[in-house]
Amino acid sequence: MKNFTHFIIIFLFVSGNALAQQEKGISGTSNWLYNWTEFKPGQEDYDEPTQILTGNITTNIKLFKRETYLLVGNVFVTNNATLTIEPGTVIIGDYETKATLTIARGSTIIADGLETDPIVFTSNRSVKKSGDWGGIIILGDAPTSKFGNGSVASFYSKLNASNYGNTNFGGENTGSCSGILRFVRIEYAGKRIKKTGEYFNALLLASVGNNTLIDNIMISYAAGNSFEIWGGEVNLDRLVSYKSSSIDFKFNYGAQCLIQNSLAVRSPYISSNTGTRCLEIASFENREEVDFTKKGTTIIAKNLTLVNESDDLASDIKKGLVKEAVFVGENASLDMNKTVISGFNPAIVLDNTTTVNQENLQKIKLTDMYFNNCNGNIFTENNPNNDDLENWYGNSAFLNVYSKSTDAETFIDMKNKRTPDFRLRINKIIAQRK
Repeated sequence: MKNFTHFIIIFLFVSGNALAQQEKGISGTSNWLYNWTEFKPGQEDYDEPTQILTGNITTNIKLFKRETYLLVGNVFVTNNATLTIEPGTVIIGDYETKATLTIARGSTIIADGLETDPIVFTSNRSVKKSGDWGGIIILGDAPTSKFGNGSVASFYSKLNASNYGNTNFGGENTGSCSGILRFVRIEYAGKRIKKTGEYFNALLLASVGNNTLIDNIMISYAAGNSFEIWGGEVNLDRLVSYKSSSIDFKFNYGAQCLIQNSLAVRSPYISSNTGTRCLEIASFENREEVDFTKKGTTIIAKNLTLVNESDDLASDIKKGLVKEAVFVGENASLDMNKTVISGFNPAIVLDNTTTVNQENLQKIKLTDMYFNNCNGNIFTENNPNNDDLENWYGNSAFLNVYSKSTDAETFIDMKNKRTPDFRLRINKIIAQRK
């Protein structure tokens, strides 16, 4: 009996330790990417459009799976209307008119797909490319750090004067609801805006409140940022950004958000010249546009997997094709926990205004992290001397581990062409704690 009890204790210890390791990065007893994701969207063949969506939607409507919809021009859902989209519905963004879908403040979208029947937004071109159409914009009335309320009017080309009021966002209602996005794929969005040279985001959430449900969203081949959140207070779960040209997850203008169990996969050969990161935490673009008496951007990030797919990382770094995975800007806070960062140059960069002292570092928490195969771990921007940062975050109390494993050793089945598995391969990981 004594030996049996001893065996049980050892078994529980080993099992618990394995589970604790698996909790780093995206987690789950099964691969939650299965069924609803698509890693080769260009090979999908969708039906020709049978219905057209254009102009303003001012009353409640529902889109059905039996139809295929062509999104033409700037489509606004206004007048407190609700757009409901049936699981399995396909909406095709028009290339010529730079199609966009905007949910105006006070209106809602119910795009509640199923794991076996996701809702798809994609391009209408025969050979699909990043930036074929605009993207989806959801505007709410939760707080933002901007002076007054914000507007996204500059995003649109040929915007009707009657719609300027429908581009505003911001308010005081942190508990507002803009609807549901669940089991949704957004492909080839991020059209270039000619008058500014910027790009649409595939999905922009501006001042969205915490009763909005956002989970199981996959964005593929976005020319602009995949997910961008301005202000608001929203929880994000099981997001996937796949081979974006720009930033995978960007938070700005006082966003107060939790992002968890989410994945960003970058390619060194699909990136714009600047600002190509997995995660960027900012509080402003220009200091003059924000009120510093309001909350700065504060993000809690749990169980993320941020990975750069590279067959020759050293060569790609030498060519300048690989940047940092995470950037934390001035007046922004990040609490990152149990996250995997693999194959970057380096893993994390802090804004050059960040003085390395206890007060600032307590605003940037990195605990129980897994840094793998990165060319350096944590630096201040434009400063090659990171001894203070390494000493701070390398303290054993933070439980951060460091490794130089290959992708095959690190992830369960990253090279699977249909449904890759980016969970950690526990039994083959060789990690050390500094």
